[in-house]
Amino acid sequence: MHIPDFPSESTTLTLAGPAGALEVAVDPPDADVPARPLVAVVCHPLPTEGGTMHNKVVTIAARALRELGATTVRFNFRGTGASAGGFDHGNGEQDDLRAVVAWVRAQRPDAALWLAGFSFGAYVSLRMAAELEPGMLISIAPPAGRWDFDAIELPACPWLVVQGEADEIVDPQAVYDWLETSGAEAELVRMPDTSHFFHRKLMDLRGAIKHGVRAHLPAPVAGA
Repeated sequence: MHIPDFPSESTTLTLAGPAGALEVAVDPPDADVPARPLVAVVCHPLPTEGGTMHNKVVTIAARALRELGATTVRFNFRGTGASAGGFDHGNGEQDDLRAVVAWVRAQRPDAALWLAGFSFGAYVSLRMAAELEPGMLISIAPPAGRWDFDAIELPACPWLVVQGEADEIVDPQAVYDWLETSGAEAELVRMPDTSHFFHRKLMDLRGAIKHGVRAHLPAPVAGA
């Protein structure tokens, strides 16, 4: 399969993934903010429960980062949308993320690489963080207690965790306990009265992300 160039405008493209085609959406920074040498890859929630790269939490997280000058890359895990293959319980999905990141780094070698994920996407990106060594990790409602977090090697990079305190799918206390017992050095944002999908709280999530990552942003591109 032809390896596509990194686009300069919003588009959807196809990459060769380990299980076949991977559907990828790339969006540049907002036009009214200085562009930064930063690409953030955002991972979506559980495909077997309807999760895709078009999930509202995923798209608002990507929007928050673009408003700060980042380029964002969303993609559908295997078996989701136009991506080939089938659900692999977080194992093959790690390979999918690895393939997307390899393409980003080959195409944008001078840019910083950040990882973000929501729910199952947070789990996959957490499992890959030690290997991929992102410049920053953003975990939204990481599903501790629902997936095996015991073998996760904690990231060495700056790390933002956002958790709704009224999450009906991920037990907030399980997340807090895991962060404490693991010795994780993460900035934890607890959002009161907030459900798993951040209903009526998406703008608050956007603000929490922007506030939590701002200090770690690379300087804007000269002349941008």
